[in-house]
Amino acid sequence: MKGTVLSFLLLGFFAVGISVQGSDADKAQNLRNCLDGFGTCDHSLLTSAQAKHLADIQHDRNLWTCLKGYGACNKSVLTEAETKEVAEADQRRNLLACETGLGICDKSLLTSSEAEKVGKIDRQRNLFNCETGMGSCDVSLLNSSEAAEVRDLERERNRLACLTGEHLCDKSLLTASEAAEVAIIKHHLDVLACMTEEGYCDKSLLSASEAKEVEAAKRKRNALACYAGQPSCDQSQLTSEEAEQISQ
Repeated sequence: MKGTVLSFLLLGFFAVGISVQGSDADKAQNLRNCLDGFGTCDHSLLTSAQAKHLADIQHDRNLWTCLKGYGACNKSVLTEAETKEVAEADQRRNLLACETGLGICDKSLLTSSEAEKVGKIDRQRNLFNCETGMGSCDVSLLNSSEAAEVRDLERERNRLACLTGEHLCDKSLLTASEAAEVAIIKHHLDVLACMTEEGYCDKSLLSASEAKEVEAAKRKRNALACYAGQPSCDQSQLTSEEAEQISQ
């Protein structure tokens, strides 16, 4: 009988021990949830010191979020000094966006001096876009001399695009002399394409003498291919001298 009672007492002791350990583990897990912001956080399981520390940490996290402009910022829990600090950070961030053109710029939040500076930057940025053909260009913001300069640069860019074979070329904007220059360069490139079999070759544009040069170049490439033992060799195109040299 005593042995049975002792067994029950021991079982009860271990059960209480396991329950206490389990409770401590639950509290530790709950504290981790509260710290990490993941899972369920039960504030009733925290000690007063833990709750105080947690509140301080969460307040600092929120302040950091507000100052950096990342994520959800709860400005209602900020102190008066922190609210001012965050407002100054927002002002600086907005000014940066307005000056760089990156991010969201709210010009209504700028001071008069900031608005004047940003306006100057906007005009300079617009002039740069118009001069280079990159980005958005508002011609109405240009003065007469700037507009004349931009037109000259647009014609120059178009001429160069035509000379280099870029798809942006608008031949209707070329002068007669520029169109002639472009035609000469294009024809020369076509001849080279036919001579080398690189790129598109339009043989219909070749003169009689150019066509002969192209055929001669083709025979030379074929002879070299035969000398090198390449599969592309067409022995029927070889001269008797070339065929004899290859057979030796």
